[in-house]
Amino acid sequence: MTRVILAALAGVALLSGSALAADLPPGPMTYKAPSAAVPVWSWTGFYLNAGGGYGIWDANIATTSLAGACLTCATQTVGGRGYFGTAGGGFDYQFTDHIVAGLLADYNFMSLKGTIEDNVAPTTVGPLKENSAWAAGARIGWLVTPQIFGYFNGGATGTRFGSSNLTLATGGPAITTTPVFTKTGWFLGGGTETTLAPFLPSGWFLRSEYRYSYLSNSSVLQSTVAGAAIDIINFKPTVQMLSTSIVYKFNWMGH
Repeated sequence: MTRVILAALAGVALLSGSALAADLPPGPMTYKAPSAAVPVWSWTGFYLNAGGGYGIWDANIATTSLAGACLTCATQTVGGRGYFGTAGGGFDYQFTDHIVAGLLADYNFMSLKGTIEDNVAPTTVGPLKENSAWAAGARIGWLVTPQIFGYFNGGATGTRFGSSNLTLATGGPAITTTPVFTKTGWFLGGGTETTLAPFLPSGWFLRSEYRYSYLSNSSVLQSTVAGAAIDIINFKPTVQMLSTSIVYKFNWMGH
């Protein structure tokens, strides 16, 4: 009887082992490591930028009397050239895999030196410098890759020109002056941004941009050095700027 029981138990064990082996996958057991997370790049977020460049302003001018009568009816063109520094920031939102749009604002510290003149006899001429400018607007563009962005921008702008002391065209001491004046208008432009990796950590970009600004007419009062008003120089400028900036994007990864 004991032998029968032991034989039965051995048969059950054999059958159980066979069933368990049938449930196991063939071949040796292996461990598969979880795949590394694929980074999701997003342009949504805030950024800061700083840089500099070269600018050109040109202005059409004509002179009228204090009452508004034309004194030099033929329009003349004057201009200035020089360098500037810029600082700003903004917010972008990525709508699709390729479309990004956002808001921007910046301020430019400028030294664009030129001249202003009055051709009403006797002709007077003096130095004139564009000192600063601001801009606020929006941009929209296309992601060529997740790290390369081409865009157009536009919005409102304003600029400040310094005062000038004018002398006779033949030279000599100042005989007339013009005051500091500011002008507002609009701007259009465009540029590109591209990653600076692996030269800098993630989030640092290089921006190259062109901007054209159209400003409204200024009625610049010309006075003697003693303060007596003489006439009005109508001054209507446009400004072109090329700039390069370093951009830092907050939360560039991890969205």
